[in-house]
Amino acid sequence: MKHTSYGFDVLALVGQLRFKHHMTIGEITQELNERGISTSERNSQRLYERYVTLLRSSVTDHVKSALMPVAEEHGGIMISMDGVQPEKGNETLYVVREVFSGTILVAKSVKSSSSEELKELIRPVIDLGFRIIGIVTDGQQSIRLAMESLLPEVPYQYCQYHYLKDIAKPVVDLDRKLKTGIKKSLRGIREIERKLDKDDSPESEVAKDYLAAVRSVLLEDGNPPLDLPGVRIYETAQTIQTSLQNCLDKKGALPASRCFQNIQQT
Repeated sequence: MKHTSYGFDVLALVGQLRFKHHMTIGEITQELNERGISTSERNSQRLYERYVTLLRSSVTDHVKSALMPVAEEHGGIMISMDGVQPEKGNETLYVVREVFSGTILVAKSVKSSSSEELKELIRPVIDLGFRIIGIVTDGQQSIRLAMESLLPEVPYQYCQYHYLKDIAKPVVDLDRKLKTGIKKSLRGIREIERKLDKDDSPESEVAKDYLAAVRSVLLEDGNPPLDLPGVRIYETAQTIQTSLQNCLDKKGALPASRCFQNIQQT
């Protein structure tokens, strides 16, 4: 690569150490020196920056080749944009994605979510040269203002997932209450477990398996609004109860059936 005396093999190694093995610049410097490649931390930082430059240019070519068939099939590309902030006070990661193919076009952490700063993430997408036929985002005002400023003629659509999430909020709230109620009713199994610890019969081993199944229900979760955790827990609990009833029907009045009756009542 121009303006450096190191070969592309060294640059590739620096990239591998950083992104595959998650090494710091100091650790990369130590690793290179141990391999007989003399360098300093400052120079390792430069090598890393040159690798990122190569990576960025190759990604741009890859993105263009991935978008060409999409643009031919649909008459252009459709883009979406969303931001994720891991914790309050930290930088927000914004991702611009092509909707039809799922190709990531831009991904960058920014300190400010202002429309002016978000424009800098959208401009490289416009510079790719493909016709943009639609925009899909959530209701964040700064994103909408940035899109409207740079792409005023492109149709804008509110994200269907966010739309569904908003209209399903009353159902999600009721499902949360259902989930809490069921979990509360299932927390009385510790006493049964203590009794079974003193019993080594085959029936008690089966009962322990049922208790493990009941405990697993307490860990059930979903992804509302499309996958409601309360409904999932209710259906799983019903399945366990039906199986317990079948065991009781087979066991009849045998003493060991009392454990199953206790679990069922719980």
